[in-house]
Amino acid sequence: MGEEKKKSFLQELKVLGGLPWWLYLLCTFAVLAVAYTDTLGYDAIAFIAFVMAFSIALYKFGKILPIWNTYIGGGLLMVFFGCALLKQFNLIPEGYLELVDTMVQGDVNILSVFIIALIMGSILSLDRKVLLRSFAGYVPAILGGLFGAALFGVAAGFIFGVQPIDMIIKYVLPIMGGGNGAGAVPLSQIYEQISGEPAANYYSFAIIILTIANLFCILAGAMLNRLGKKVPSLTGDGTNIMPVDSKLIKEDVEVKVSLTDYSGTLLLMGAVYAVGRLFSKVLLPTVFGAQIHTFAYSIIFVVVLAALGIVPANIRVAARNMQSFMVSVVALMTMVGLGFDFDLGELVSACSPANLIIAAVIVVGAILGSGLVGKLVGFYPIDAAVTAGLCMANRGGAGDIAVLGAAQRLELISYAQLSSRVGGGIVLIIASFFFSFFL
Repeated sequence: MGEEKKKSFLQELKVLGGLPWWLYLLCTFAVLAVAYTDTLGYDAIAFIAFVMAFSIALYKFGKILPIWNTYIGGGLLMVFFGCALLKQFNLIPEGYLELVDTMVQGDVNILSVFIIALIMGSILSLDRKVLLRSFAGYVPAILGGLFGAALFGVAAGFIFGVQPIDMIIKYVLPIMGGGNGAGAVPLSQIYEQISGEPAANYYSFAIIILTIANLFCILAGAMLNRLGKKVPSLTGDGTNIMPVDSKLIKEDVEVKVSLTDYSGTLLLMGAVYAVGRLFSKVLLPTVFGAQIHTFAYSIIFVVVLAALGIVPANIRVAARNMQSFMVSVVALMTMVGLGFDFDLGELVSACSPANLIIAAVIVVGAILGSGLVGKLVGFYPIDAAVTAGLCMANRGGAGDIAVLGAAQRLELISYAQLSSRVGGGIVLIIASFFFSFFL
């Protein structure tokens, strides 16, 4: 086993972005040499070339680096912090900082494409029967975790001198938002829309506190698994969330998709975004005085589509495939942009003993709240705590795998996705109210 680990670490570096290492270095040298002589230009292809030259190597390094890849956040977080470090030492020309900002979060805004694709692919890829069967009981379990996290967080805030509203907005919402792409990123967009401040101001702290909480979630998953072995009555066999569930419905992986199906998927993505814009800008921009963000309405619309079962299987599979492309490729571009906006000085100040304790307490609150409510609605409390609690408080899809792996409950991935996506959507809706009333 030791030989395999050593081989995998070294061999992985021989292929970067699908290219042999020497060809990757040749391409990167060509792009950066032309860019740093101010010859590359500032159009879309220049953006693609510039960000991929940096992000591919950083992503691979973060993916294979021990400890970092398991507990910190893997490749995407390495791209984020690596680009922040490059900017901190003034190694990025100002013109390309502006180009990346324009493309990622400015007028072009590929971030919105990334978020909508992630939302739609994640929700539509869930089996409809699983969605309908568990929704009535699972949403209360998610809300129980949210309430427990908020309650424990506010209590910790009194100890460390953090006001309740600041605790909810700066700590609880980012941690319980369903991860990075569907949580911290859209939360920062809502923050910018409502407050008028740059999204990076919110995201920079949100991703730090979320990363800290993710570590505690993984450790807590392992601890809950040990508890389940000692007290079997608190859990099932690791594949079921409730006693009446004999078997999770498995997704049909044999559905074939054509290139034409991706055209329809793109149109559906546009429609989901359009409906979100229509409600957030025209039909129902506020609810009880709170401004509701486009992404929140888009999530509601996709959940309705999934529940009705009117989206064909080929489009659902194409949406999942497109989500995979976004997570594998476009996510690198977005992380470069967010990294260039990040102030590393805030990281040092944020990793204080107080923040570490607060993050741990919020995770404990999520465990107890979701486990208790899960028990009340007929779920196994440990399995509810792992999925509706920890998979809300971790870093989304990658965090789900890490937590479920530590808890030895990978068969519960469908429920974890409900937490990360549907639960994350609930947090976005709640955030719209809190940002509108208290910012």
